Amino acid sequence: MWVLVVGSEKLAERPEGGVAVLRELGCTVRHVDLWDALAGAPETPGKPPAAILIEAMDHVEAGRAAARSLRSAPALAKAPILCAVTVTGVQAVKPEDPFDDLVLVPYVPVELYVRIRRVDYDKSEFSAEGVQKLGPLVLDAGAHEAKLDGRPLVLTAQEFSLLEFLLKHRGRVFTRQQLLERVWDVDYYGGSRTVDIHVRRLRMKLGEAADAIETVRGVGYKMRGPT
Repeated sequence: MWVLVVGSEKLAERPEGGVAVLRELGCTVRHVDLWDALAGAPETPGKPPAAILIEAMDHVEAGRAAARSLRSAPALAKAPILCAVTVTGVQAVKPEDPFDDLVLVPYVPVELYVRIRRVDYDKSEFSAEGVQKLGPLVLDAGAHEAKLDGRPLVLTAQEFSLLEFLLKHRGRVFTRQQLLERVWDVDYYGGSRTVDIHVRRLRMKLGEAADAIETVRGVGYKMRGPT
C-alpha cells in the first residue's frame, strides 16, 4: 500500500511526522510540499495512492486548497483524502471541506493506519464470491442484501435483480429489450417502459451513487466500468 503525503518539508523530516510513521507501518510513501503550487497531479508510482494524507496542522485553509488542487487531477480525483490537524486546527474544519476523514496530530500510528485502510475500503471496488462493491454500494447476492454507506437499501425483488445484473456486467451496455429478457422472467410481456421505471426508482434510492448507472443515448443502460 502506498500513500501520498502532502505537508511541510520540516515535518516530513521529523520522526513523528506522517512520512516516518507510515514508513514504520510498512507503507510506501511519496512526499509533496504543502506549499507547492500543486499544478496538476504529482508524479505517482503506477496506480493511484491508497490514500492522500494532507498534513495541514493549524493551516486548514492551505490543506483545503491542496485538496481541491489534487482533486482536479484525473489520476487523483477519486483517491481518499485524510487531513491531519492539531486540536486547534479542528476548529477551522468545515462540513463542506473536500476531506474524507480527519486525523489528529500527534499521530497514534495504529489509528492512522486504520483510518487509511478505512477510507481506502470505502472507495474501493471489487467483485468476489457473490459480493459486488462499488464505492459505498455493496450488494451481497447470497444474503440478498444491498447496502449504501452501511445502511440497508429497501429494494423490490426486481430492483435488486436489475442492480445485481448491472453490477455483474459493469462497463457493458444493454438495450432495454436485452434487460427485459435477461433480468425479467422469460414470460414477462411488459414493454421497455418497465425498464425505464425501474432504473429511475433505483437511481432515486441510490442517491449520489446513482451516477454509476449511465444512460447510453439511443441504446440503453450500463453500470460504469471499473476504474
